[in-house]
Amino acid sequence: MSKSTKTFGWWVKRGLLTLLGLFVLWNLWIFGHVLAWRWFNPSETAFMDQQLERLREDNPEAELRHRWVPYDRISNNLKRALVASEDAKFLEHDGFDWEGIQTAWEKNLKKGRIVAGGSTISQQLAKNLFLSGRRTPWRKIEEALITVMLEAVLDKRRIFEIYLNSIEWGDGVFGAEAASRHYYGKSAVRLSSYEAARLAAMVTNPRYYDAHRGDRRLAHKTSIIQRRLGYADIP
Repeated sequence: MSKSTKTFGWWVKRGLLTLLGLFVLWNLWIFGHVLAWRWFNPSETAFMDQQLERLREDNPEAELRHRWVPYDRISNNLKRALVASEDAKFLEHDGFDWEGIQTAWEKNLKKGRIVAGGSTISQQLAKNLFLSGRRTPWRKIEEALITVMLEAVLDKRRIFEIYLNSIEWGDGVFGAEAASRHYYGKSAVRLSSYEAARLAAMVTNPRYYDAHRGDRRLAHKTSIIQRRLGYADIP
């Protein structure tokens, strides 16, 4: 083996070890945040930062509408509506709904495009807290690792509390309290079953529904979710 070949191999090995070290450090940084959230509330998420940056491209003075409220200050109607619409097995799984993932995979294969995600509430929270909105294999791997951290460190109630306070619900609108005041002029604890179902129906495409509140699909989804409220179990 020539000297140049040995040198090249050494640099490749060193590069791989450096990347591995950075990967471990990044995940330790994330784990530290997740651990801290057992006692402290996250003030912002990666997705919030991205959306604020987008808004400030048009208006440098733009601010997000977001107000953290404790779990008990959010209507059980909204909690049940979100479980019914986003993750019916939330209390049963360990962060991944394997049956739901398989169903989504089959739907996407049949349609030839992504029409269903199969992500649980824990996976959605992992993505919103730390990752970009780009769909890449790397992001899905990292999302899975963060989901495992969330489920290992936090109980279901705490995961759901953070989720409720960080969901995007409109253009620059984040969290249940800001959404309730934005759409209904009231606190999140006072949401009716219909209002809660309508907010849950908006989660898949919040900025669109914020601008198109009379969309028939929104009304149809709201009706379906409202009928399912009584069957949803919440922490």
